[in-house]
Amino acid sequence: GIYAAQADGRFKQVGLDVKIRTPSDPAAPIRQVAAGRADLAISYEPEVLRARNKGLKVVSVGALVQRPLTSIISLPPAGISTPADLAGKRLGTAGIDYQHAFLQAILRHAGVSPSSVKERNVGFNLVPALLTKKVDAILGGYFNYEAVDLKLRKKKPHVIVVDRAGVPTYNELVFVTSEKNAKREGDAIRSFLGAVARGTRDLRRHPDVRPLLAANPDLDAKLQRASVKILLDQHLFDPAKGRPFAYQDPAAWNAFAAFMHGAGLIRASNASGAFTNARLPGQGP
Repeated sequence: GIYAAQADGRFKQVGLDVKIRTPSDPAAPIRQVAAGRADLAISYEPEVLRARNKGLKVVSVGALVQRPLTSIISLPPAGISTPADLAGKRLGTAGIDYQHAFLQAILRHAGVSPSSVKERNVGFNLVPALLTKKVDAILGGYFNYEAVDLKLRKKKPHVIVVDRAGVPTYNELVFVTSEKNAKREGDAIRSFLGAVARGTRDLRRHPDVRPLLAANPDLDAKLQRASVKILLDQHLFDPAKGRPFAYQDPAAWNAFAAFMHGAGLIRASNASGAFTNARLPGQGP
């Protein structure tokens, strides 16, 4: 939706000059907005909570993807159809603490002893680790990306989305800014989110990833088209009925923060201050 909004002139229509940058480090966007080097960033709900726990004054001002994409992904030879099948298996993650917490919650939910599962840090080489049989399954890949990549390779992946296996639901991708910017630039943020909403509607009417590919020529065109199609077909950009674009459910945020707190990852037991809906189109002062 962002690249569609840029290509269709949606930002210029509301008087915004938007420059889109792609960082090499997935953790960099939050640090950049906290330091004032970027006005807005796309990050992840768990990362927002972790950043605030470290003292960074950042806040989520809208949800781009409304539910988890993070999944347990395996290939047929591993015989993993349900979380219970993870017993005795090797599972690869990117080594992120909340991925470990996800795994522990999923195993508890399935009645599997955590000691029976060998967790391995494979970094961001999730698909290669699976293809080379270093692990039997991965946790951290997305059902609309890594799983699609494997399908395009004719590998028939099996997918278990984490919020269907014992992890509270959360927004996979969110728009983040600094607390200072959220207060000072409220109107500009609202205009930006409104333009992205219109860009997303444009994309739904005419699915076209050419603007994305033009800005990121190293991306696989077939994979990008398939990935975006899943996001659109499953309405993952869409909030609950009657809610504005990018709406964030307070109950879901608080439940997920409580989960992170229970896992010992953050001190706060709720999401107070971590998100706001006041900057959504048609909302707030």
